[in-house]
Amino acid sequence: MNKLQGKTAIITGASSGIGAGIAKELAKEGANVVLAARNTEKLAQVEKEIKEQKNGEVLTIQTDVTNKQNVENLVKKAEEAFHHIDILVNNAGQMLSSPIRSGKVEEWEKMIDVNIKGVLYSIHSVLPSMLERSSGHIINIASVSGFEVTKVSTVYSATKFAVRAISTGLEKELAKTGVRVTNISPGMVNTTLTNESSWNNERKKLETKDIAKAVVYAITQPDYVNVNEITVRPV
Repeated sequence: MNKLQGKTAIITGASSGIGAGIAKELAKEGANVVLAARNTEKLAQVEKEIKEQKNGEVLTIQTDVTNKQNVENLVKKAEEAFHHIDILVNNAGQMLSSPIRSGKVEEWEKMIDVNIKGVLYSIHSVLPSMLERSSGHIINIASVSGFEVTKVSTVYSATKFAVRAISTGLEKELAKTGVRVTNISPGMVNTTLTNESSWNNERKKLETKDIAKAVVYAITQPDYVNVNEITVRPV
């Protein structure tokens, strides 16, 4: 416990599912957590649950990661509250209609905006101060769909391939700067996002805590250890 005492983490998409699970786990380890999402009611519930754990401070900020100014405001408020950001967890994501033949262009655009632009905006906003301090950890939540494409996952897989590419390139860019990058690719997780997906399957799903523990593993390694890639699949 308290492996992350004094650390501050921003988690996007923190109002439910994997993001909420990560936030709770980081707070259990003593981190101050900044919860970012669009749904304020769900954010308030996660905040309440974290406060009940009585470990780590919590701040909620309504944020649309597809809006660059929103993301910049998120980071500004987090820094005002906790002075600096040690950890960014890019978790916000959309998993909508993905076959090209479906022709659902608006849904493709939503996935591109959230899954790719949201990741880039968040990195862009925290990176200067991390580089200035020669310290920080960026966690990007991708997906096993970033490795494997099915006939129903084309566009979603494309966005998660992009997240993996961003993670890989950024890790190389930041070598020897003190800022670490980890890409985590979950298999199917038991969340509202996957349960409402039109391409759900019958395979046993992971729990959100399984992904949260992978995050804690990566960020609690010694400063000279950079865990670049973690893939977590159900058995």
